[in-house]
Amino acid sequence: MMRNPILDFEIDKAKLQYIGQGLQRPECILAERDGTLWSADSRGGVVRLRHDGTQEIVTQRISSHFSAADSEATRYLTGTLPNGLAFSSNGDILISNFGTDRLEVMTRSGESKVLADSIDGEAIGKVNFVLRDSKGRIWITVSTRIKNWMHALKPDLADGYIARYIDGKFHIVADGFHFTNEIRMDAKEEYMYVVETTGGCISRLRVHEDGSLGEKEIFGPTSLGKGAWPDGIAFDSLGNLWGTCVYSDKLFVLTPEGDLRVLLDEGDPLKVDALEKQFFAGAVTQDVLFATGRGVAPWMASVTFGGPDLQTAYIGSLRASNIPYFRAPAPGLPMVHWNEAH
Repeated sequence: MMRNPILDFEIDKAKLQYIGQGLQRPECILAERDGTLWSADSRGGVVRLRHDGTQEIVTQRISSHFSAADSEATRYLTGTLPNGLAFSSNGDILISNFGTDRLEVMTRSGESKVLADSIDGEAIGKVNFVLRDSKGRIWITVSTRIKNWMHALKPDLADGYIARYIDGKFHIVADGFHFTNEIRMDAKEEYMYVVETTGGCISRLRVHEDGSLGEKEIFGPTSLGKGAWPDGIAFDSLGNLWGTCVYSDKLFVLTPEGDLRVLLDEGDPLKVDALEKQFFAGAVTQDVLFATGRGVAPWMASVTFGGPDLQTAYIGSLRASNIPYFRAPAPGLPMVHWNEAH
C-alpha cells in the first residue's frame, strides 16, 4: 500500500509564490482548467486572475459598496461582502454574501440578481458558503442567525445550519452547528464535511439519495488544537482533507483516518492566547479579534486546488492583498465544474 505523501510533506515558506495584487478580502477562490482564478472581493464582486498575471475586478450591479473611509471592522459588518463562491452549471458565479445575508448569482460581466434572502418567511442569517454537487443541488451554510457575527464567537452557541436551494426557496436540512462555515463532499458524495468554526472541529453527515442528511458525527479530533477556529476545507485526490484556521493562521490536513498534521502555523502566540481566553469566556472584543492575523495569508480562510494537473494549492485569506500558492504532494479532488465547458 502506498504511503500517504502528506505524511512526509513540508512547506518551505521561502519557496511560496504569490498571485494577485491589491485584492480585498480574497476569502474564497475558484480555479478553472485554463488557469483562471476567481477570488471573492469585498469591493462587491470577484477579481478574475488570469494565468498570464493580468487581473480585473468584476463588481456586482446590485448592492451597496464600501467607501475608502470605512474602518476595517465596518467592512466586515456592513454592506456587500462576497464570501463563498461556486460556479452554476452555466458558468455564472453563485455568491454567498456574508454582508447582505443572501444568496446571489452574478454573470461573468457583473449582472447580478438575488436568488434568496429569506427562509420560511424569516431572515436567513449570515450566509457563509455555497456548494454545488454533481447532481446540480445547491447547498448553503449559515454561520449564525445573529446579525453581528462577532457576537456569535462563543463556544456554547450552536445556531448555524445547512440549507438546500429548491425551487427558488431554501429548506433547512441540518441544524445545530457551531458557526457553520465551508462544506465539501468526498469523492463519492457519500458524506458532507462541515467546518464548525467555533466548535473547533470538522463534522460530517451522510448524504442520502433524496438529498436529506444523516446524523452529525465529528471527523478527526474533537478539537483541532489551540487556536482552533477552522474556516475553509478542500479534499485532495487521496482523501486528505486540507483546511485552515482563521484567527490563528494555520494550514492543516486531516488524513482519511482522521489524523491531524499542521503544515503552517503563522499566528502570533500571545495574540491567539488573548483571543482564546476571551472566546472561552464568551466575551470576544473587536480590538482583541482584529489584533490577530499575520504571516503569509493573515486570517487564513480557504484552500483551493488548481493548475493544469490540480496540484497547485492556493491559500485564500481575509486580510491579504494577494494569494500565496505552492506545489501540493497530490492533486486536488476536482470540483464539479472542472470538466464543464463555459
